[in-house]
Amino acid sequence: MAAFDTTRTTYGATGLFGRIGAALNTLIGAAVAWNDARVTRNALAKLTDRELEDIGLVRGDIDDVAAPGGLR
Repeated sequence: MAAFDTTRTTYGATGLFGRIGAALNTLIGAAVAWNDARVTRNALAKLTDRELEDIGLVRGDIDDVAAPGGLR
């Protein structure tokens, strides 16, 4: 005879702690993306116009490149 354990949640279901963890993960991910964009923006801003031209950018492109998702 087979027995089923009915006290466990179904696969993929998230309880309160799962939702809190997901929200925390989203918040941390947003902070990491913001910091990456900040570092990229600062590094590109330090380059000369000639160096930016060498990599195919102009000063006006810096914010677009540093934004999450970058310049496509």
